[in-house]
Amino acid sequence: MSRALSLVAATAFLSFMLATPTAWSAGQPNKMTTCNAEADAKGLGEGKGDERKAFMKECLSAKPTKAAAGASQQTKMKTCNKEASAKNLKGDDRKKFMSDCLSK
Repeated sequence: MSRALSLVAATAFLSFMLATPTAWSAGQPNKMTTCNAEADAKGLGEGKGDERKAFMKECLSAKPTKAAAGASQQTKMKTCNKEASAKNLKGDDRKKFMSDCLSK
């Protein structure tokens, strides 16, 4: 019984992965979180089925704007590192600064 259940679960997982290949591309987990939050804010929470599904599909397939692309995490990291080095921050002070800087 457990082997059959495992097989069903694996098949369902693979089907999901093949059906939504863009869901696992680079940056997608953050995009998924953002789109979920936007859907909830628009009142497309539990029980909104097709409306939420359509919104999520559109949101997840949207290309990032140039502003968002320019403010990538890697770019932020480089900028924050330069600022922290310029301020000669070390240890806990540097960690706190980096955390604050990257969250902006």
